Amino acid sequence: MKKLALLLLLIAMVWFIYPRAAPVRLGPGVFAPDDPEQGKVRNAERIPYGDYTLTPLATWHVTGKVLSRRDYWWGREADLSPTDLALGWGRMSDESVLAHFDISQSNRFYRWWTKALPIPRGEVERHSANMHLIPATDDVEAAIDEAREGHIVEFKGRLVLVDAKDGWHWVSSLTRNDTGNGACELIYVEDFTVHPPETCSPQHP
Repeated sequence: MKKLALLLLLIAMVWFIYPRAAPVRLGPGVFAPDDPEQGKVRNAERIPYGDYTLTPLATWHVTGKVLSRRDYWWGREADLSPTDLALGWGRMSDESVLAHFDISQSNRFYRWWTKALPIPRGEVERHSANMHLIPATDDVEAAIDEAREGHIVEFKGRLVLVDAKDGWHWVSSLTRNDTGNGACELIYVEDFTVHPPETCSPQHP
């Protein structure tokens, strides 16, 4: 019982302390101007991943600003993807725009709220998304662990369909135009980079 109480205390400490790490501030300007690159899969061979099987659906390459980060420890999805990143690109990587939004994540969803839209709603929806990250290696997982709100990150991998032997499955969105349930990208991440703030510069103010 004491071990369980100690474990729960440790989890609570991590849960409350980590999200309070100071966000990275880069100032105004578009720091991730390009849309994500999605392409056809040349090798659709299935990937064994613990108790699951991953089927590649598309290639993926994105550079974006971390709008929010959420880590998960419980549930089947956490076995695969312990971290979700809400990312923004285009004007959704501009802190002068983001200052108008309250952004949060919970239950594998990314949510935003604003009193007055600084840019068109459709642009917000097409230039930001919640991404479920499945690390391909321990090194990739360690790199993901370094990312926090405000960082510019870049990663490559494949959008996937996940299947379990009991029939459970989890599938990635394949378009940037959807919203709501099923709109998140589920990514088998094969390379992940956090760009140091001192190397980042805006494309325009």
